[in-house]
Amino acid sequence: MNQFSRPAYGAGTLDTSVDAGLRSFMLGVYNKMALGLLVSGALAFVVGSVPALTQAVLGTPLLFVVQFGPIVLLFGSMFFMRNPSPMGSALLYWTIVALIGTGLSIWVAMATGGMAVQTAGGATLSVDFGTIAQAFAMTAAAFLGLSLYGYTTKTNLQPLRVFLFMGVLGVIAIGLINAFFIQSGMTELLIQIAVLVLMAGVTAWQTQNLKLTYASVAGDQRSMAVLTNYGALNLYIAFINIFQVLMSLLGRD
Repeated sequence: MNQFSRPAYGAGTLDTSVDAGLRSFMLGVYNKMALGLLVSGALAFVVGSVPALTQAVLGTPLLFVVQFGPIVLLFGSMFFMRNPSPMGSALLYWTIVALIGTGLSIWVAMATGGMAVQTAGGATLSVDFGTIAQAFAMTAAAFLGLSLYGYTTKTNLQPLRVFLFMGVLGVIAIGLINAFFIQSGMTELLIQIAVLVLMAGVTAWQTQNLKLTYASVAGDQRSMAVLTNYGALNLYIAFINIFQVLMSLLGRD
């Protein structure tokens, strides 16, 4: 969801033909996203399994930086990165990957220590490494199917952009209100379901959007590098959100 996300709103169907350049570009996006997931997993494991690091991150105010830092960076980049450079967009991507990966350590800490936590809505969560593996496999399968649909469909998904963007803003706002004021378990569950639906849409829409935008920037190496970083970032965030929701649903007692 960035300045590259503006092509092809009018047509009901789209040309889905591909070429070698497009395939190479999309492979670059998926490779960067996969590397981001690998880095996140490594950070989560190290921070969540080393008691001193777990305490330093999850037991201090640093937790708020890890939790809310990615949101601040994402919305801040909309205003302060109007003409992003390859280095700037890469720095944004890897900073968010590092913060989110560190935040995911809570699942590893829970699995390692055999502990349970209570959500803001009152649900009790407990997970083990089997739960983590199951949630990751389910997320990967869902992501693969949704991204493949976005890559191959002739249906124009671009009009969904505004709906998805407003939906994400709404879910964040309602989630914060519920966490700090309402603390309703039912609202929490409805938010999780909404996140799954929205991230499914984002995955398919963003994949198609990358194809469309590639056609307008092909040959411009600077724009291609920025688009690769933003594409990997958007798909990475969708993947992580699906994973987090599935972890919460599978871990409910």
